[in-house]
Amino acid sequence: MTTPIVRVEGITKTFGDTVKALDSVSLEFQPGIIYGLLGPNGAGKTTLIRVLTTLLRPDSGRAEVAGVDVLADPKAARTKIGLAGQFAAVDDYLTGRENVEMVGRLYGLSIAESKQRADDVLERIRLQDAADRQVKTYSGGMQRRLDLAASLVGRPEVLFLDEPTTGIDPRSRIDIWELISDLVDGGTTVLLTTQYLDEADQLADRIAVIDEGRLISEGTSDDLKDTLGGSVIELSVPEDRQAETIDALRAICGTEPLIHELTNEITVPAVEGAKTLTEVVRTLDAASITPNDIALHKPSLDDVFLTLTGRPAESEETEEPSTNGQRGRRRRRKQ
Repeated sequence: MTTPIVRVEGITKTFGDTVKALDSVSLEFQPGIIYGLLGPNGAGKTTLIRVLTTLLRPDSGRAEVAGVDVLADPKAARTKIGLAGQFAAVDDYLTGRENVEMVGRLYGLSIAESKQRADDVLERIRLQDAADRQVKTYSGGMQRRLDLAASLVGRPEVLFLDEPTTGIDPRSRIDIWELISDLVDGGTTVLLTTQYLDEADQLADRIAVIDEGRLISEGTSDDLKDTLGGSVIELSVPEDRQAETIDALRAICGTEPLIHELTNEITVPAVEGAKTLTEVVRTLDAASITPNDIALHKPSLDDVFLTLTGRPAESEETEEPSTNGQRGRRRRRKQ
């Protein structure tokens, strides 16, 4: 079996006396894939990225990237990795080419090699036509692509992307999805953090779900969906009938219904598919409860996350403490 390219063992990180951003997290994955780290804001995703990219030391545990212990030899680890954070880290007053060349020089490359690699990655990221314009003239999506180009100039074995499509328009988002897939097809391994469930579903070969600093589930997208055991029923009812509806559903389904905290939709497993749906409709009708909407569907990652955490992935919580003050192309290869 191939040696894992990223291995995390028992990583714990606490901020202050009370905030445990990571709680004994362990995971590993093989080279040549997109590994999705899924969770709401504040779940611990960014803290784990900071540990793996040598920006933050954990309280305990160990981590390896591309065979290098990131805690014992952070300098060597940095030669193996690239990082694009949540916001584009580019200089608005430099051109796109100058930004990438500057990062190359920071990697210790010669002037000539920095120029050559800048040309290569700008073409790879499809920004060659805008390379000599000041970055302040770029759109948000172009700036995110430039940030990706800068993270690639060191030719990393592992690329860490921390919510790379946050805040950009749908067209640019699809472009980023396609670029990430191209990078992996070219041999780069990607760890992608996201709070967008469709993004993880489209891109990731494997997905880890993290919440409140703990790894709560891991597997392929299909593996995670299979944990729900089949189809689910979603319904909404008038607010004054919600408690009564939940009691009725609990009685006939034998499980605790889940309530989406943003939409107030109620979700229950449909173990027997359409038969369960029919039973639900009859039970509500007998109680004189008329749903505003009701549907039977195959489980999505939204359903998985709601089941695992009791809340949706796109949460209004704040991100973990700082350490310094449409559908795109489906991956052709799943592992």
